[in-house]
Amino acid sequence: MYDLDIGVIIPLEELLEHGTKDLDELGLNMCQVNAWHIENLTKENAEKLKKITKDKIKICSLWVGWPGPRVWDFVEGPATLGLVPKEFRYVRMEALKQGAKFAKEIGVKDIVTHVGFIPENPSTSEYLETVTSIRYVAREAKKLGIYFNFETGQETPITLLRTIEDVGLDNLGINLDPANLLMYGKANPVDAVDLYKGLIRSVHVKDGKYPTNGRDLGEETPVGEGSVNFPLLLEKLISYNYKGPLIIEREITGHEQKKDILKAKELLLDILNKY
Repeated sequence: MYDLDIGVIIPLEELLEHGTKDLDELGLNMCQVNAWHIENLTKENAEKLKKITKDKIKICSLWVGWPGPRVWDFVEGPATLGLVPKEFRYVRMEALKQGAKFAKEIGVKDIVTHVGFIPENPSTSEYLETVTSIRYVAREAKKLGIYFNFETGQETPITLLRTIEDVGLDNLGINLDPANLLMYGKANPVDAVDLYKGLIRSVHVKDGKYPTNGRDLGEETPVGEGSVNFPLLLEKLISYNYKGPLIIEREITGHEQKKDILKAKELLLDILNKY
């Protein structure tokens, strides 16, 4: 069996309030912590989180959100998401810096975020300003020994690769979300791995479909019911000697979410058992 850690994405607030209860029920001891509420990234909460997870749960990375509006579609998305919209850029850069400090305090080496709809034309001022903003945040993270990881989806693979090259730092990585590449209509995720290669530091195990109109993202689905070819995706990752975590993500709540997470866990184990 090819040995990869399987985990799940879980909100910071859920861990702080309920401890490891949900992770225990899922039979998982690895997670990516999702932190959208920047006000909760305090030293006090860092100490509390370390006590909750000590010797029980490994946190592979911190997903850092940012303040301001966010609309997950093709119309308002480019003007509201990530570091691309200049009116929200400064406060979001500060939020990501705060996330990097929190990651350092909890002993985690990677932060992850959506940078936004990175412009495909590298000659525009919007692209150059976005690259400069990313470089600033990533440089601050580097001072702390933290990797800055881009979650895929809102940009084509070649645009992301160019951006990483232009930022020009050695603490940049990729959180591959194969479903996002489909749901945003940007790429076949299996083919994208050939571009990203060793830059991939973590993977979201999420499934979905291509968009069906020009305004709305494609549908997210339970793993195995969308258009992501997970057997082929894992084969491709393994061919590049991928050693990072497989983090299950299902963007619904309640009983169905847990049911789908457990289904995804079993699917992954079945695939990995063949190696």
